[in-house]
Amino acid sequence: MPIARASIAGRFGLRFPVDEQGDFLLEPGASFVTLRLEGMLRGCIGSLRPSRPLLHDVKANAQAAAFEDPRFRPLDAGELSVTRIEVSVLSPLAQIAFTAEDEAAAALRPFEDGVVLVWREMRGTFLPQLWETFPQPCTFLRQLKRKSGLAADFWADDIELYRYTVDKWSEPS
Repeated sequence: MPIARASIAGRFGLRFPVDEQGDFLLEPGASFVTLRLEGMLRGCIGSLRPSRPLLHDVKANAQAAAFEDPRFRPLDAGELSVTRIEVSVLSPLAQIAFTAEDEAAAALRPFEDGVVLVWREMRGTFLPQLWETFPQPCTFLRQLKRKSGLAADFWADDIELYRYTVDKWSEPS
């Protein structure tokens, strides 16, 4: 989605003409923008629930992924041309019903579900693309717990899981 690249380029004073027309861009939407440099993650920031028009959400998340992801230093102008951008637009969240961890893992749909894990103040999400890295549901769930700040073997009866799917646009490598 060129809108993300144009938003980042604008921070460097670069003009990148892009078509921002389309009724779907004016509808509330939730997106994640993922940046990759030489195939490695360089930033990923997003929204789980729609709170603004998709156009504004993509622009804001693109800039946040480039300049505010706490795991990385801000992107510099020289990196922009070799950075590949992926935009994922999320479906609404749907709660997953389960009574135990093995049931929760069995309820996941590999390579289809993005998953949000919530336990008290702890929270994390994996986009469906992370199934490529963690293809087994039990491993996916363990790694999501770690990302959420929990131990991989942690479990509590009040953990909540939500699923979503994505429509994604990726720039060619």
